[in-house]
Amino acid sequence: MTSPESLRAHAERIRASGVLGRSPLMQRLFDFLLECSLEGRAPKEIEVAMDAFGKGAEFDVSQDAMVRVYVHKLRRKLEEFYAGPGAAEPVRITIPKGEYRFVSEDVSPVATEDPATAAASPGAAPSSPGAVPLNPARSDSGSQATRGRWRIGLLAAAVVALLVNAGLLLALYFRPAAQADELAPVRTSPLWAPLMNDDRTIFLVVGDYYIFGETDERMEVKRLIREFDINSPKDLEQFVQLNPEVGENYLNLDLAYLPTAAAFALRDVMPVLARESRRVRVVTMSELNPAVIKTAHVVYLGYLSGLGRLQDLVFAGSRLAFGSTYDEVVDRKTNHHYVSQAGIPYRADAKYHDYGYFATFAGPGGNRIIIIAGMRDVATMHMSETVTTPRRLQTLLAQASNAPDFEALYEVYGMDRLNLAGKLLMTSPLDSTRIWTGANAE
Repeated sequence: MTSPESLRAHAERIRASGVLGRSPLMQRLFDFLLECSLEGRAPKEIEVAMDAFGKGAEFDVSQDAMVRVYVHKLRRKLEEFYAGPGAAEPVRITIPKGEYRFVSEDVSPVATEDPATAAASPGAAPSSPGAVPLNPARSDSGSQATRGRWRIGLLAAAVVALLVNAGLLLALYFRPAAQADELAPVRTSPLWAPLMNDDRTIFLVVGDYYIFGETDERMEVKRLIREFDINSPKDLEQFVQLNPEVGENYLNLDLAYLPTAAAFALRDVMPVLARESRRVRVVTMSELNPAVIKTAHVVYLGYLSGLGRLQDLVFAGSRLAFGSTYDEVVDRKTNHHYVSQAGIPYRADAKYHDYGYFATFAGPGGNRIIIIAGMRDVATMHMSETVTTPRRLQTLLAQASNAPDFEALYEVYGMDRLNLAGKLLMTSPLDSTRIWTGANAE
């Protein structure tokens, strides 16, 4: 049984890791659930809404899934903590399904046990910590405008979740069995075998894009905005401070969106990993805990422009660099510019070329990092197909001389978001030491 003092100390380590992020609502939820656990009580959903999020008694939990959405997010953040900085913790804090409280569970000696199976096991009963009250900060906002903003936020969050889950369902249930059997050479290839041969968690990181709201004089959100220079709530806060005459109408809604190609890339990659019953987590780039990069295998899926905190690492040792936009890369060696046509206005023939990028290199903790990306949808989809199709993957690895760390650039021909064909333009070795020391490529 975990003592109140141990539970408090454990919670403090979670906070200190940064896994909870900067969201005040996430911090309040964490503090509130911790207080309830220390008091030995399990609050109802409406109590969480009122006491943690500052909602009024009129808040309708049947119409607004705010509490359930944030509890789900908190579960995922706890999983990230135990896959990264908290991997050595002998006890783990979890949130039982359908409940709103923390329980502490001893780590099973079988490291490869499926968390879902462990949760259903009769021996996984949680302990009951003693009652010691805390005083988490609480919000007093419950206005009509706030409720409207949350409905928009929850709708967008649901869309993101549906995209991710659609990719997983397509991967697990709609990929033909015969095709799944053909993936054995892919799993045993020099690219994927290192991820299959140890017990590290694999993070599938999907590149997402931050969006915020613009309000009218009544503080009602009238439209959503994607601004290339504003990529996080912190960026928005800084913009508002520097541009108060414009920024006063901008509002953080804690929203993000995913490109269409993300679902197709998940469809291709998940069967490679699921066949081995590996522990796989799907997260968005904006929610990725930096500590994961050091301890877990990371597979990025998405646009080059969505690399986020991985961007500087990937291109630190790269032969390539971004050009004037994210739709252009420059070969440092030849000074050749590769510009995607996917974003130009519609043309009569509707055919265009895009560019796909791939990289694989060693992480700082003996883990592996894989980048499967494109400038736009058709290239992203082509790259995910390339590294999960035996013949294409064999061609790529042979061109790279089976080097453990290398990058590749493809020209992809597309039409109406359909990748028709692709051509390997170049491969180049990567120096992982240069990547992690922060030195710039020559």
